[in-house]
Amino acid sequence: HVQLVESGGGLVQPGGSLRLSCAVHGYTLSGICMGWFRQAPGREREGVAQISRARGTTTYADSVAGRFTISQDKTKDTVYLQMNSLKSEDSAVYYCAADTYGLAYGGNWNRQSKYNYWGQGTQVTVS
Repeated sequence: HVQLVESGGGLVQPGGSLRLSCAVHGYTLSGICMGWFRQAPGREREGVAQISRARGTTTYADSVAGRFTISQDKTKDTVYLQMNSLKSEDSAVYYCAADTYGLAYGGNWNRQSKYNYWGQGTQVTVS
């Protein structure tokens, strides 16, 4: 049974930073892609960033490129999202997701349906 546990959300002022963590339990990170999504009230869930376990390649949404950094610690089976220069529009519930079938590659990186495991979400409020 795969479980994703996010942590690190909270309240921060505009311009500030937060680091989100996603611990993967029950599955090694090897061979999968991990993504971060977010959903603000009244809006659809959107892809924020993705990292591939094997190659370490990363992809970002245009809205966060240059401000957010996704990374992984293979020894801890944990993925991080470092968020800098936060804006009010970054406020949302942030979700960690795992693709264990290898479907979320290329242009599918931000498609929710390509990820088969999800965390419970962590609230980020920039105000």
